[in-house]
Amino acid sequence: MSTSKFKNDRSIDERVLMAVVRVAERFKKESAALFKNFDLTFPQYNVLRVLDASENGQNTVRDINRIMLVSGANMTGITKRMEKTGFIIRSSDPSDDRLKRLEITPKGRQVLNDISDSNDRLVNGFLENYSAEKKIDLLSILNEILRKDTRADDPVNPAE
Repeated sequence: MSTSKFKNDRSIDERVLMAVVRVAERFKKESAALFKNFDLTFPQYNVLRVLDASENGQNTVRDINRIMLVSGANMTGITKRMEKTGFIIRSSDPSDDRLKRLEITPKGRQVLNDISDSNDRLVNGFLENYSAEKKIDLLSILNEILRKDTRADDPVNPAE
């Protein structure tokens, strides 16, 4: 007899997705606590990561929205606060005034560098008990799910 206080009548699909959500929420909570020490929120850290990986440390707000699955209104607030703290520069795209570009600043790169070791330990703590093969399998499955979702134009690159 099960000792669980909850009935287990959910489909395996729902249980898998709920486990993914719970792991993601736990990771976000622990990451947010780390980033708070550097005056960053979880979304702000992700903007810096996207910009750091972008050509010349720059990208359009539209592309960052697509990558992060964040609405334009939310991104506006995130980037305004980041500009005030000196982590990024916002400007109009020279080829199209309707587009806004973001650029990571030296201060933004420095905070990523400062966070790097602690963040690596946090990430490794979540996955250290799993073989590279299991991690690759999990990443492959999650990327397949993202590819099926037409709203997710930029699934995580499995080669990363």
